[in-house]
Order: sequence, then C-alpha cells, then structure tokens
Amino acid sequence: MTEVTPSEPTDRHSRRGGGAAERRQRRSGGALPSLKNISRNIPLYETLSEEGLQIIERNADVVLEEIGVDFREDPEALQMWRDAGADVKGERVHFPNGLCRELLKLAPREFIQYARNPERNVVIGGKNTVFAPVYGPPFIRNLDEGRRYATLEDFRNFVKLAYLAPAMHHSGGTVCEPVDVPVHKRHLDMVYSHIRYSDKPFMGSVTAPERAEDSVEMAKLLFGADFVDQNCVLINLINANSPLVFDSTMLGALKVYARNNQATIISPFILAGAMSPVTVIGTLTTILAEAMAGAAFSQLCRPGAPVVFGTFASSISMQSGAPTFGSPEPSHVLYGAAQLARRLGIPFRSGGSLCASKVPDAQAAHESTQTLIPTLYAGVNFVLHAAGWLEGGLVSSYEKFIIDADQLGMMQRFAEGVDLSENGQAMDAIRDVGPGSHFLGCAHTQANFETAFYRSSIADNNSFEQWLAEGEKDAAQRANVSYKRMLKEYQAPALDPGIDEALQAFMTSRKAVLPDSLT
Repeated sequence: MTEVTPSEPTDRHSRRGGGAAERRQRRSGGALPSLKNISRNIPLYETLSEEGLQIIERNADVVLEEIGVDFREDPEALQMWRDAGADVKGERVHFPNGLCRELLKLAPREFIQYARNPERNVVIGGKNTVFAPVYGPPFIRNLDEGRRYATLEDFRNFVKLAYLAPAMHHSGGTVCEPVDVPVHKRHLDMVYSHIRYSDKPFMGSVTAPERAEDSVEMAKLLFGADFVDQNCVLINLINANSPLVFDSTMLGALKVYARNNQATIISPFILAGAMSPVTVIGTLTTILAEAMAGAAFSQLCRPGAPVVFGTFASSISMQSGAPTFGSPEPSHVLYGAAQLARRLGIPFRSGGSLCASKVPDAQAAHESTQTLIPTLYAGVNFVLHAAGWLEGGLVSSYEKFIIDADQLGMMQRFAEGVDLSENGQAMDAIRDVGPGSHFLGCAHTQANFETAFYRSSIADNNSFEQWLAEGEKDAAQRANVSYKRMLKEYQAPALDPGIDEALQAFMTSRKAVLPDSLT
C-alpha cells in the first residue's frame, strides 16, 4: 500500500491562523528520530496445511451456527443481529453459515492509523508490523523499588519511554494502570498523556462506553471532528470473554468506536485448557468463531469500519493452573491464527514479548524471545505487549521495557531482509582485498561500518576486564541506567497551546461530574 498524505484535520480550537503545514507543525514536535512501522521483506512461516485450515474453518462455522455466541446485556446488539438475519434465542446468537464472512468483506484489508505527527502514521495490515508497548498491568517494577502499584507518574514515564524508543511505532494504551487516580476519571489522564507526551498513534479507553466516548471526543479536539469521522486516529482492544461470550462493557465500547470509524481489535483472551480446549486445533476453532462474530458485529455498527482479528493465546500449567509463556503450543496457535486472519482478509493482532518471570532474568528473556520471533515470522500486523511485559501481564517493568525495545530494533533490522544491491553484493570489496588479507581497512568497510551490523544498546560485548572496571553490570542493571537517562533527557513534542487548552478544559468539565472512587 502506498501511504498517502491526508487532508489536514480541522484545527477548530487553535488560537492561531495558518494553513495545513502550520497546523501540522503546531501539533507535532517531529525532531525525534524514529523508525517507520515494519514493512516485512522476509517470507511468512506457516504451520497449517490447506487441509488443517479448512478443518478449523468448518468447525468454527459449526460453532457459530449450532452452539452460538452470547451477546450479554445488550438488547440493541441482539436486535442488530436479528435484523441481519441471525437466529437470536435469549442472549445467544446463532449465525447462518457464511453471514459473518460476508459481513467481513466490508472491512478494509489494511488501513492507516494517523498520528498527530504525520511522520509517525502507521499502516496496519498487509506486510506491515506495528510494535506497541505493554498493556494493562496494575503494578510496575524497577530495580530500585521492586514491585509496587502503578501511578500516573509511571504511566507518563512509560509513554515517554515509548516515544523515545526508535523501534516502538505506537504509544499503546493502558501502559500501566494508574491506581492513584479515581477509576472513573483515570481514562482522561491516560488519553491526555498519550497526546501530550508523545506524538505517536495511541489507543483509547474501553472500560466503559462513556469512557470510549470521552476518548473519541478528545481525539476530535486534537484532529478535528470531520477528520476523525473519515479516518482512523484511535485503535482499541475489545476482548471476548472466552469462551464464546461478549459482555455489555466490551460491546458498548465496540459500538462507540466502530460507529465513529475507529479501529477495534476483536481479541479472544485464551488460556488454553481453561477458556478453550487443550489442543491447538480446538483452541484455534474457538478463537476463529469468537473473532469472526465480534469483527462482523463491527460491520453492523458501521460498514467499512477498520477492524483487526486479534488473539491473546497462552497455555496453562496443568499442575497449578497458572499461565505459561514461550511454550510450543501457543506458537502454533499464533501461526495458525495469522493464517486464518489472512484468509478472512483483515489485519491480525497477537504476540509480543511475553513471559511469566517475576524479574527481567533469563526466564524472561527466553520466554519473550519464544513469543517475539513467532510474532515476526507469522506476519502479525499489530503487536501489543511488544515491550515491558512481566509476571504474566501483572507488571510493567522499566528495565524489561528497555531490554525488549532493544530486541524490537533487532527484529526491525531482520525484517528488512537481505540487501541485494551492488553495495550489498560487495564485489568491489572482494576485489580490493583479494586472497590472504582482511576487510577491516578496505573502502567498502569504511563506508558501511556505522550501519553494517545492528548495535545493541544493552548487550555488553567488551572484554572481561573492561566489564569488571565498569562495575560488573548485568543487562537489567544497564537497562536501569538507560531508562533513567532517557527520562532525564526527555523533551516533550510540541503541542498547539489552543488544542492543549481545549483538552484540559474538556477533562476538567468531565471530571467535575464523575465520581472520585478508586474502585
């Protein structure tokens, strides 16, 4: 897909005049180097045969038609399905064979999510991969304080770190849960933090329909109402309550975003053995049925609204019931779900840097790698939890965020594929050096040495003696130094004062009528 420059959003709340270029400059800082979202130049890895895919698709159709999916406590959603031709019995919807697939033909195969800085726009779908931070933990961890409840300051810190990380293409959503802010009001501070402290694309709130409405209204203040109506500026996570249930909270948020032409990620949350069968095929059948039902519903809300086939799939320990990560079976599920999404013709979300470890140690590294590599090879388009995830998603870790972000840079470089250009062939270097010499001093090496190999910001490749002299730091200790330096040197991207004033006025008015309860 060729990325096009949109018509500029209407800056209704600006106190200044000026044209499109001036408005763009006021909305964004634009000076910070950052990597574009990945456009993969490597082949996909696919585990399922055509026979296997057809088995799953047939079984999912049976689930949709014969077993059905509950749409709970939402009479409007049930009526919408009746009007579309589904068989609704109580709160359970039975879908005629082919109905969901037909509706999904209306959804785009890929779409642009616009950022307030046009240089940070991302393309979701096709050959593209977008990395977004950890999402949802109520706790944070760092080497200095250990594990504690997250605060709004932590939330802002993680937004800043995501802004500063070159291979993090997206600001994400609930990078941690700021529990020091009243639950009914914190969504306002979270959305504002993404707007104020970053100029990358971001996610809205889904914890209540009215919070989704607030997120859309804040986006309209930033981009202009007409632009928001015609373009995607928010992407949002809608979890199925697996197995085979969508609750009123998620449905309410889904309707708000889809009707406003904003992207929804319809994402079954699966711990295989608890929310799905213990087998790969059984789990994929459940995932496909749930994702199709939710994604099709988005098209009932607004035909053509962007929607993403999502899945979060892990296994559980059959001894303790705890979630496990980095094991072979969830990787098969990830690969298979990616194939199924491509056959449906909509973008796919999964993967990340997942682990069950309590600290950023060898277990965290191994399990995260075993999730991140399949994420890239499977062709995942939108990657939540790409950096910072710890303790099965209960913790946002400062040090692990830095370590993971370094790995994302490696994945970005690998996805570029192999350089087949004249420079990549390096025949002039081979001729110049000839037999028996070395390439360290030749002109080709000198011309390419700065970019020839990926340079990790965390790995220590020095001698043992130099490592001793520098304090014998391990990777987590080096990451601790790194994140503190990044936050100290952070400079916020410019934001038009008129827009900032309008956002803060909106937040003040909303907070005045919302309760102060922390639960």
